[in-house]
Amino acid sequence: MNQLLSLLLIINTFFFFGQRPSHLIKPSDSLNPNAFVNTVQQSLNLFYADYAADLSYDSIINALKYEPNQAPTFSDEIYCSRLEKMSSMSPFHMDCNAATLSTIRFFASQRRGFIRVALGRSALYFDMFRDKLAEYGLPIELRFLSVIESGLRPQVKSRAGALGLWQFMYKTGLYFGLEENSYIDDRMDPDKATDAACRYLKQLYGIYGDWNLALAAYNAGPGNVNKAIRRSGDKKTYWEVRPFLPTETQGYVPNFIAAAYLMTFHAEHNIIPMEAKIHNAQLDTMCLKNGAHMNTISQLVIWDLEEIKTLNPVYKSTFIPKTTPARCITGPMEKITLLVSMEDSLYILEKSIYDPVIVAPLPIEASNDTIQVKETLPLQDTLINKENLKYHKVQSGENLKNISLKYNVSIEQLMEWNALRTTNIYIGQKLKLYSLEKVVVAVPVVPKPVKKYYEVKSGDSFSRVAQKHNLTQGQLQNLNPGININRITVGQRLRIK
Repeated sequence: MNQLLSLLLIINTFFFFGQRPSHLIKPSDSLNPNAFVNTVQQSLNLFYADYAADLSYDSIINALKYEPNQAPTFSDEIYCSRLEKMSSMSPFHMDCNAATLSTIRFFASQRRGFIRVALGRSALYFDMFRDKLAEYGLPIELRFLSVIESGLRPQVKSRAGALGLWQFMYKTGLYFGLEENSYIDDRMDPDKATDAACRYLKQLYGIYGDWNLALAAYNAGPGNVNKAIRRSGDKKTYWEVRPFLPTETQGYVPNFIAAAYLMTFHAEHNIIPMEAKIHNAQLDTMCLKNGAHMNTISQLVIWDLEEIKTLNPVYKSTFIPKTTPARCITGPMEKITLLVSMEDSLYILEKSIYDPVIVAPLPIEASNDTIQVKETLPLQDTLINKENLKYHKVQSGENLKNISLKYNVSIEQLMEWNALRTTNIYIGQKLKLYSLEKVVVAVPVVPKPVKKYYEVKSGDSFSRVAQKHNLTQGQLQNLNPGININRITVGQRLRIK
């Protein structure tokens, strides 16, 4: 008993680092809308906006001969058999009981779209999750925790302020080394937040020795779990302690088990994964020596700005600051390779756009594959032209947006010229402005697209052609509008570039 009391005293020290209340659904009589439902709906809305036209089907589901939109159901014995199979391959206990069964049935009927979206997003994150979990010696099933925490959306923020794939509160994130300032929030960095989540989960398991209790502590905070343990008469397992946990946390582990089950047996339930725009294996990373705007990168290497923002959610705005150690940018291998080869040109173009300088046109050489910007300016040509300096006195009702429109400059330029850390300004403040009328900015010339075709051969399918040429089925279909993807014929020409 003394040993147990000592353990509980140690556990209490972790109360400060508890996560926010659960935003998950209790399956039985508590299926009311809450934060988890909001997360589900937010994830669905944003994902469907990207993939509304994607109707591709998984080959396994086709083999099962399900009708479209059919939602098959199974007996308790089959569910329990599958959960037992999952448990036998993991140190995690996928318990089969009334709570988990009712939650699985609820997910299988009411959360099918959410699971489909999560499966599509998993292509971007699950490989990285597996590597991190393996590094810390943790069960790979914990990758499903991010599904119920955030719907695999790094920008999701709860009403309580928890943020990111793993929904860290600010103080908890700070304790685990996740930095936040005006430009970045590491809680939205997939790699750093996953590393922090692994360390936190490993710490919690070391305290409780039970993965389900560790999950409960991740959700409600160790302090609440400790109270529940005491009220239960010092029980040792989650299911014994569960009736004494906060109501929201009582549904947390059943939700985790249901999500893990549906993500594993999605084909058996006729749930068709959404096609991912990009896979983790297609990504590369480059760290920047100087600060730069995503808009500049977008112009230089002809890279969609929205994709840059999506793949780099750690940045609060489109500006990547200069820091030590250097901040990095993640993107498709071909874009990062091109950016590495043009890094010096990136900073020249960045300076010409965002600094108040007079520059001559930069000669540009363009080919079908690369764009090169030649630096030919002497140092004195890049100095600030003081004659173009003017001031604006802030009036009542003004903000940076309407001031920037008035002078035909960007908000970022106003912030840079006046060393503003935020967009907050006050009445009477004098803002520096530079006339940019004489500035000539070199914009890379986009090479004319080169069309390339592939002739269908015996044994080819639409998906196989896409795979051969490193395309998704959606991308190949966009290149070939009007093509019936289920009826391609030998000798047919498909555009692949």
